Amino acid sequence: MDRLFAKFANATARAAGSPYAFIACVLLVLVWAATGPIFHYSETWQLIINTGTTIITFLMVFLIQNTQNRDGHALQTKLDELIRTSNAEDEFMGIEKLTDKELEVLHARCEAAARSYQTGLEKARSERERRSRAKSRHRERAERP
Repeated sequence: MDRLFAKFANATARAAGSPYAFIACVLLVLVWAATGPIFHYSETWQLIINTGTTIITFLMVFLIQNTQNRDGHALQTKLDELIRTSNAEDEFMGIEKLTDKELEVLHARCEAAARSYQTGLEKARSERERRSRAKSRHRERAERP
């Protein structure tokens, strides 16, 4: 049952997200709008589009949520495997289960490490530039008669 629903949800999500589905929906709305004068813009005429869109939206919410949950879980599993097999810190495995406050602490730590790394890169870059300028000045002096 799970595998069947997963296949159905994936196929439906792919189909609903296609340009053809969008064009079909636009055409359906245009046909509905064009029939307005024929039905004198009656309540039944309005109810048809309202009911149809409500039902489709209601069902699509569950299908899209299912595919997003599965995609998110698969992505998190892949990231956990990369962390597990690399030199990364293992405490980052499973962080999707932490509280918002715990996530903020880890995020702040990562930002501080990134700033520190960036500062180191900038220092190294400026040192290279300083050495390059010094070499250029030295060459200029050596080339003077």
